[in-house]
Amino acid sequence: MKTKLDAIKKIISITLVFSTLVGCGVETEKQTIGDKDTVTLDWYINYSWFNTRWGSNVVSRTITENTGVNINFITPQGNEEEKLNALIESGSLPDLITLGWWEPQVNEIIQKDMVYAINKLADDYDSYFYQVCDKQAVNWYTQPDGNIYGYPCSSVTPQDVENNDNIGSNQTFLVRKDIYEAIGSPDMTTISGFERAVKKAKQMFPEIGGKPLIPIGAHLFDDSGNVSFDQYIQNFLAVPYEKDGKLYDRNTDPEYIEWLKMFRRLNEGGYLSTDIFIDQRTQMEEKIAEGRYFCMLYQYTDMAAQQKTRYATNPNSIYIAVDGPKNHNGDDYVLPTNTASGWTITMISKNCKNPDRAIQFIDYLISEEGQKLVYLGVEGITYDMVDGKPVIKPDVLKLLNTDRATYDKIYGADDAYWMLQDNVMQLKWKTDNISPTTQLEEWTYPYAKYTGQYDIIFPADTEDAFIDGQINSLWSETLQELLTCESDEEFDKILEEYKKERTALGYEQLQEKRYQYVTKAKKKLGID
Repeated sequence: MKTKLDAIKKIISITLVFSTLVGCGVETEKQTIGDKDTVTLDWYINYSWFNTRWGSNVVSRTITENTGVNINFITPQGNEEEKLNALIESGSLPDLITLGWWEPQVNEIIQKDMVYAINKLADDYDSYFYQVCDKQAVNWYTQPDGNIYGYPCSSVTPQDVENNDNIGSNQTFLVRKDIYEAIGSPDMTTISGFERAVKKAKQMFPEIGGKPLIPIGAHLFDDSGNVSFDQYIQNFLAVPYEKDGKLYDRNTDPEYIEWLKMFRRLNEGGYLSTDIFIDQRTQMEEKIAEGRYFCMLYQYTDMAAQQKTRYATNPNSIYIAVDGPKNHNGDDYVLPTNTASGWTITMISKNCKNPDRAIQFIDYLISEEGQKLVYLGVEGITYDMVDGKPVIKPDVLKLLNTDRATYDKIYGADDAYWMLQDNVMQLKWKTDNISPTTQLEEWTYPYAKYTGQYDIIFPADTEDAFIDGQINSLWSETLQELLTCESDEEFDKILEEYKKERTALGYEQLQEKRYQYVTKAKKKLGID
């Protein structure tokens, strides 16, 4: 069967042309390798924590050999939003841009005509796109003008979730294994049980490696709140998204409020570290690697590298997923899978001087050949085929499970380049390997549900988006006040004031508009 590389072969040149030309955003040396002149694309990744380079490892070198495309990654050094806004304002978007699908800048750069329509590039330069693209993802991202301007990674449909029993969620309740077992492996599904466990852990283990134990870990606080203390707890409590034909007010659900009051009491007693209110991801990663958290409501994929550090240090000190907060009825958790929106989208800037090469590069990566390479690596180097199944080489697997940073530098597989990963396609090559994160992933399988119909982002520069931003900002401020106030009475007053201010901002009307989006999304996704 012909590969993508075969499909795009042209006249093979053996002449090296040493001439300098302006490529996609940078000056590159043009030389003919096989059937492709090598060009370099600048690729902006809107995450300051992304630090995997291109060219040193097996996977990236192989991709360049197969496509003739070299990559120069650009990442923000500080605040992602400030960097991205500066690029947009100056009109200097790099050739490829990867950012969260929910970011308001997505609509902004589309409206400002700063990115190509991917389908039009496919029509002009590479119809192979239509053979390898995910049709559902394309349909989901097609704009009213009939064009698609960004291609997602990790896109999952309701049908994918229904047809696969090994699609999980990133959301987990984690405890440090040795501490949890030392305090008796307590039931932490109830408010009283959770509270007792946290206090006992702090009393028995006041310090870890000479530094204070942090009883509860959480994602960072941002201008929308804190997903650990709002969305994750709500999902563990199975707080509904809608009731009686309209969106439900999850932030004021009575059982959720009971849990928030418990966290307030823990803070009053000194069990909520000030670190969780100020730390950014870099600081959290350091502390996870040190094993300083007792428990965390956390996205396990965000701590996978640190989990492997813990495993290499002491396998008994890793984090394990256990049953966490539950509602009074003990209902199963409703933990969201990835959705049709995916995680991030990748776009091609109109600053790109070689859009033909950019679309061909993307098409290669989203093809089966590209996905297998990004996921498994190179046969004979990172894995072997045994009885028709891929088996990771033992030394490679050992490095993957103990030192992710070094693994990425040498091999660069296992979705080190996740920007166009297709998790559902990759299931066909899933290995039987057990890693320090396997238990965390598999624990979520029974609770994983599709909730993408409730992912709503209002178009940028609209009144609805402005109001939504104000309400999110109000909640962010309120949530911190609720957790740090001095009494339940003060908590109640803060919550009531939040409701009043929210109403004044136009919350009820916005909820009605949100539900219109939900209805449309359900229809588009084929959800009853």
